[in-house]
Amino acid sequence: MSSTMNTVGRPTAPNPVDHDYKHPTLTGGRGLLQDEKLIFELDGWDKTGVDLPEPSADGSDLGDLARAAPIGLPGLSEPEAMRHYVRLSQKNHAIDLALYPLGSCTMKHNPRLNEKMARIPGFSDIHPLQPQSTVQGALELMDQLAHWLKTLTGMPAVALSPKAGAHGELCGLMAIRAAHQAKGEHTQRRKVLVPTSAHGTNPATAAFVGYQVVEVAQTDDGRVDVADLAAKLGPDVAAIMVTNPNTCGLFERDILEISRLTHEAGAYFYCDGANFNAIVGRVRPGDLGVDAMHINLHKTFSTPHGGGGPGAGPVVLSEALAPFAPAPWVVDDGKGFKLVEFEEGEADQAFGRLCAFHGQMGMYVRALSYMMSHGSDGLRQVAEDAVLNANYIKARLSDVMSAAFPDGPCMHEALFDDEWLKGTEVTTLDFAKAMIDEGFHPMTMYFPLVVHGAMLIEPTETESKQELDRFIEALRALAGAAKAGDVERFKGAPFHAPLRRLDETRAARAPRLRWTVPEGSNRAAE
Repeated sequence: MSSTMNTVGRPTAPNPVDHDYKHPTLTGGRGLLQDEKLIFELDGWDKTGVDLPEPSADGSDLGDLARAAPIGLPGLSEPEAMRHYVRLSQKNHAIDLALYPLGSCTMKHNPRLNEKMARIPGFSDIHPLQPQSTVQGALELMDQLAHWLKTLTGMPAVALSPKAGAHGELCGLMAIRAAHQAKGEHTQRRKVLVPTSAHGTNPATAAFVGYQVVEVAQTDDGRVDVADLAAKLGPDVAAIMVTNPNTCGLFERDILEISRLTHEAGAYFYCDGANFNAIVGRVRPGDLGVDAMHINLHKTFSTPHGGGGPGAGPVVLSEALAPFAPAPWVVDDGKGFKLVEFEEGEADQAFGRLCAFHGQMGMYVRALSYMMSHGSDGLRQVAEDAVLNANYIKARLSDVMSAAFPDGPCMHEALFDDEWLKGTEVTTLDFAKAMIDEGFHPMTMYFPLVVHGAMLIEPTETESKQELDRFIEALRALAGAAKAGDVERFKGAPFHAPLRRLDETRAARAPRLRWTVPEGSNRAAE
């Protein structure tokens, strides 16, 4: 079989997919990718990697809480422990390996400068119960961050303490509820309007706060149906929750009319700011009539995203909602910086606290480092590059895949449906699994729900044209294979991943979350 040339000028080898491993390795490894057992399955239960002195007490003061049997943990030396976790790290995708195209997630490169700044002892080692006189630098940084968040959004107030996007939504809706309570309208305003394409946390948060969620229809071009919104607004509506740019990757053209109608009805406009990186430096949400908006620092302003790590979702508030912002916040009284922490004096209308302390200091340091290293022109370029990259992907793939909303440009993410897969016997899930064999994490699948078989791709602003071309060529090749009838390639994928395709339905309905001792073994794990 002869090789061919792909569109970026490199020779392309014949179909590399090996559907049957005819020569499995003796170790289970594949080249440099080592096979690795669960830590409980490793040998070494009678050893430890450190020497500990014999305890001076016998534990009799613990009563019936004293352990009567071995703790049941495997013992590993330092090299064994290091290798175990390095091998596990090789079994998952990472932003440091390749493009991470999940839509509505902004999985982008995080500059190492920001990580270095977050590890400065004066920021990384402080404690929230230290006297405020000993953390003046940290409070000044929080004050600067708050200033720039207000400047970028055109909003007069910000609550820094929310820990993530959904926590920010909770903050915004609680401020809205407090504002209605102050006007004596909280008993009648019990509804929150949410578009059909909203992030799932929007209706969940509204319901959690105690509101009735009412769905707003979407137009054929993927935007809020303003007529349907107007028909559902009334004296019983507390707020609307709109993502802009929205989850279809489109800017809401009628955003000014949406805010006007909302305010005329006496309701407040909550904007989901998860996609702020598409407009940062170019559009101020306050100018659009937004009353509250959370900002994912761990998305827009470069912080590790995913993996269960810490997040931060500050909420900017309009003049109407600013008095109800939760404590704490930083003020400069001329003698230094201090925290307003109690619902009294200037904070007598605050709805309370969202968390025990003051927020996530590491996220604040990273976000301000990102802002200062980019400057105003750099932040504007963040939005421009995010939108440019998404439109490049949309343009390069639209002739082989079907764009969900083909007319006009998209914003920061390109959305495709499964219309182009009809008649191939290949599904969106099959296509995504085949992407793993090509070394790419799949895009967001089947979301937003308003698009059938959705494939939502967000390249972010940090990907180069070279990497985008590599990703695009892989998808074009897979699309060609699907249309050519190579169904086996997709139905069995992934072939080259550490694990083959799983029964995801069974895994979700009957998960095995705990390792159990194999029969015939006397080892125990707790």
